[in-house]
Amino acid sequence: MQTSHNSFLRSIKPVTKHLLIINGIMWLAAFLFQQTGKMDLNYLLGLHFWKSSGFQPFQFITYMFMHDDQGISHIFFNMFSLWMFGSLVEHVLTSKRYIIYYIACGLGAALAQELVWHFTGLDINGITVGASGAVFGILLAFGMIFPNMKMYIIPFPFPIKAKWVVLGYGIIELLFGISGTMSGVAHFANLGGMLVGLCLMLYWKHTGRIDTRNVYY
Repeated sequence: MQTSHNSFLRSIKPVTKHLLIINGIMWLAAFLFQQTGKMDLNYLLGLHFWKSSGFQPFQFITYMFMHDDQGISHIFFNMFSLWMFGSLVEHVLTSKRYIIYYIACGLGAALAQELVWHFTGLDINGITVGASGAVFGILLAFGMIFPNMKMYIIPFPFPIKAKWVVLGYGIIELLFGISGTMSGVAHFANLGGMLVGLCLMLYWKHTGRIDTRNVYY
């Protein structure tokens, strides 16, 4: 059992593994502090509207390592997606470029959320937390690196190519954001992460910093 456990950890690329661990630790800390009433870490480290009294510049970074401390579903689905796609993307980008990409997508998502607050005035007293923007960027990179890899997506009984899955997610987020569906989700922030990811991937491909021609899928 110990050997199997160690083998599993070794199969995860180093940056992805550390991101999973950091997110897990931060969620656990926020949960425990919330339960004991000592501190609201999500309020302190989550992203606030820049005109809010609770806003701090460091929140542009820290928010992406925080998740809903009232349940496990938020962090579970984000970390499951990061585990599924992160190591493959990290392998192609290399660890150094991968962490730059991840943080940049998270920052793009935060900026998109700030713009939504600024121009719509909706929920300006709310707090945004979660790795979703960065994870959507990882999903975008996966679709560009492995466009024809076949994936099974519930509830479809047939495989779908990764490029169409990514496109579908992007369209769904856009429609949900415009219609206000699932208002508790920062849809435009997720799109912001994807947009920054797209720009970075296109730039790196154009300048030859990454080469996916020999990637098998």
